[in-house]
This record gives sequence, structure tokens and C-alpha cells, in this order.
Amino acid sequence: MRKRSAKKRHLLPDPRFQDQLVTRFVNNLMKDGKKSVAFKVFYDAMDIVEEKKQDEEKTSLEVWKEALSNVMPHVEVRSRRVGGATFQIPMQIRPDRKVSMAMKWMISYSRKRNEKSMAQRLANEVLAAAKEEGAAVKKRTDVHKMAEANKAFSHFRF
Repeated sequence: MRKRSAKKRHLLPDPRFQDQLVTRFVNNLMKDGKKSVAFKVFYDAMDIVEEKKQDEEKTSLEVWKEALSNVMPHVEVRSRRVGGATFQIPMQIRPDRKVSMAMKWMISYSRKRNEKSMAQRLANEVLAAAKEEGAAVKKRTDVHKMAEANKAFSHFRF
């Protein structure tokens, strides 16, 4: 590569849970630079999760982290041209990319739900993902199935 790779920016922990992962999630949730609105949506969603959760020992943040780990993919397919043909090659995913893919899937599928407010949509998607169901978990299983189906081309790995 000609240029140096960009340095990783250090994120400040969020005010309520003191967690950098929450700040990263809120940054993905944010639209048009409205971070305070995104934080309000996330915290309202966590309050709803706190009310609706079945497991009494876990906090809403632990339920959210469990949901995020259930959505995280482990392999993905990447396109590679070999001799005029394009192959879908299964590859391992870097840990930071796993997290960001899981966050983006969870946010996009919660936006597509049809509850009243974004906080309710996000809360219900988190609860569904924590139970290993819901659209975001289905997306992960689809990605894994695609990688499994193209396992024969894994020798083209670059």
C-alpha cells in the first residue's frame, strides 16, 4: 500500500455504563450527527430491555452484549477473480470487523421492524437476538451458510 493505514481513534466511554462498546454502538446508531438523540434512544431501549427480560440475574447491558455476540459472524465470503471466473471464497473475519458487522446488522434490522419508537424496535431486536432469534441472527446464519456452501473454493484464499 502507498499510504499508511489510518490510526485507530480512541473512543470515550459512555456516561451511564462507562463502556466504550456502547459508545461505538451509539456512533453507528446516530443519524445526521445527533449523538444526544442516539444516546437517548439507546438508553430508552436498555430500560425497555430491563423491564422485559426473562433472566433476572443479568443486567440489560449484559443482555445487549450477549445479543451482540449472538449476531457476530465468524466467517464471510469475499469475491476473488481467478482466471476470468469470480469465486466466493470463505474467509475468517477480524475481531473488530465482527463487532462492527454485528452492530450494523442489529441497527439496520431494528430500523426495519414495525414498532412505534426506535427505542422499542431496538429493545425488541436485542431481546430476540439474546434468545438467538430475530432478523439479525438470521443474517448471521445466512452468511455462515454461504461460507459453508463455498468451502470448496477455500484453497483460492489470498
